[in-house]
Amino acid sequence: MTATTSDPFETSALTDYLQVHKASLITSDGSYAVSVQGEICLGKRVISYHLVPDEGFLGKSAKWRRMDNTAKLALLRERWNENTRAQLETKLSACAQQVIALAAEFELDPTRALGAFKAKYERASTRVTLALDRIKELASTLDAERQAKKTRDAVNLSLYPESFTMAQGMARHFIAVLGPTNSGKTHGAMEHLASAKSGAYLAPLRLLAIENYQRLLDAGVAVSLITGEQRKLHPGATHVASTVEMLNPNKMIEVAVIDEIQLLDDPDRGAAWTAAVCGVPAKTVYLLGALEARGAIESLVKRVGGTLEVRELQRMSPLEMEKAPLGSLKNLKPGDVLIAFSRREVLNWRDQAIEQGFAVSAIYGNLSPEVRQAQAERFISGETSIVVGTDAIGMGLNTPARRVIFTTANKWDGYAEGMISASLAKQIAGRAGRFGQHEAGFVAGLDGRTHKAIAALLLEKSDPLPTSGFYVAPNLDYLEQIAAATGQDKLEPLLELFTKHINVHDEFFLPANLSEQMAKARWLDALPLSLPDRVTFSLCPVSTKIPMLENALHDWAECRAKKRSASLLRMEGTGGRQRLQYLEDTCKLYAAYAWLGYRMPDTFPHGEMAQSLMQSTSEEIDTLLQRQNSQLRHPKKPQNSRRGPPSGNRSRRG
Repeated sequence: MTATTSDPFETSALTDYLQVHKASLITSDGSYAVSVQGEICLGKRVISYHLVPDEGFLGKSAKWRRMDNTAKLALLRERWNENTRAQLETKLSACAQQVIALAAEFELDPTRALGAFKAKYERASTRVTLALDRIKELASTLDAERQAKKTRDAVNLSLYPESFTMAQGMARHFIAVLGPTNSGKTHGAMEHLASAKSGAYLAPLRLLAIENYQRLLDAGVAVSLITGEQRKLHPGATHVASTVEMLNPNKMIEVAVIDEIQLLDDPDRGAAWTAAVCGVPAKTVYLLGALEARGAIESLVKRVGGTLEVRELQRMSPLEMEKAPLGSLKNLKPGDVLIAFSRREVLNWRDQAIEQGFAVSAIYGNLSPEVRQAQAERFISGETSIVVGTDAIGMGLNTPARRVIFTTANKWDGYAEGMISASLAKQIAGRAGRFGQHEAGFVAGLDGRTHKAIAALLLEKSDPLPTSGFYVAPNLDYLEQIAAATGQDKLEPLLELFTKHINVHDEFFLPANLSEQMAKARWLDALPLSLPDRVTFSLCPVSTKIPMLENALHDWAECRAKKRSASLLRMEGTGGRQRLQYLEDTCKLYAAYAWLGYRMPDTFPHGEMAQSLMQSTSEEIDTLLQRQNSQLRHPKKPQNSRRGPPSGNRSRRG
């Protein structure tokens, strides 16, 4: 089957059918499927569901994409209609009746088991089995449940906000400033912060913390910078600029600014935003972020207490989709930003843009904040005329782009490659047309397919954040309370207890994704370390996917266990094609040592040296990127010889 041009009427019919039948298209296990929502009623109990019907898989992704919209609509009608909904709800009702009956027999609450019916990406049959397994497990393991009750009593997540005693004792006023990229959300909040007698700026990235630290310094504010890896302490500081994880809940301040509040919904880091909203002890708290966070903010503020004011902003300069895709890198113009979604693709497109005669800045997540900022500054100053970057430019870098061009609309999420979300597309595209520098911003795809996909994403309404299920991560106090209640002293089992058993009936707060921390806890538990030490090492920002870094963390933990100082060696890598990757990993190594140096200075006494090496390595990376720029734009000419080199051959020796 070959791809055909979509008819707008057919596209509308497909969308209308999904809306009428409370359904949406998803990708799961490499296939397209229909995910459906609804409710079943058993007596006075209303049970919501959000599932993929067993008949709801529509075919492999490649096959589905080749189908025209008429065929897609026909298949969708066959797989999801009033009859199949009735069959699904009959199946769910039968399961729910079994669950409720078992719950009544053993005096159990069926809510958590019935919550299995809400899993957007999973088959109904799988979730029905899970619901029954949950209630059967509860019924057959009452002794384990009694022990779990002890654990819940030790740390009750429903009382999580009350654990921040200073903030809970204040009358706090929250101001949510919400709008798209380039709507001026930060300006007013930072002006209020700078004029306050005391305050804090809480950033999602070290890069943003550094940027606003400098902003406050320039305004004459006595401010300190505190991130996991870096400290610049002002002796008379009234303000602090820090990453959100470095919140101090025990120092009362006048104004706080919490940036990128929509990250509440991030299962890996959202717990830090939950903690900040619950625990920042400020009279006025600004919450800056995307419009789709409004409902979540209203719900969370209502729970934690305080008054709320919402200000919704519009983009200050128009954002327009180009009429046609870029087509070729020959059509690039100074001020353009090319977007790719992996380090390899960024460097590949960078090389191709350089070969077109452009000086190029490269920005991607593996670079340190200092290098990303240096590369952005080269673009701002005009030293480079093009940026090639990942979605790392979507947050924290004010690149004055005239036009943003997507090389693809697909991104690898760690499990599979799929289309990016509408919110991510809007955040990246919004970097085009910075107010005061361009009258408008423009967006395009490199090719026709990408152009069409991005245009659709920019028109799509972003899903609002959930109004419950805010993520919470266990701090040391929580883990010590669980240990006291259960007698368990190993970190991995304590984290498992937290994730599996620390729940409340309404699930307003939920355990964060602790998989990375638990992977480290597994081997840390084999070492003769205290629980506080294990917790610290488990939180050290070292990726277990990079062997050099993981091995270093093992060695450092063993030094701590043996009560020896951990040495910091200047990493000496070889040259060649892998030099850039090696330097990037080395910079992360120094950052991790500095991070530990602030927390365990007796074991990691060379924190200042690590800071210095981190800075010099960042400078070397920036220099190397620029050298590659120069080498590709001005390749060395081969020396004269009787026989010239093959056509198109270029020397790239440094």
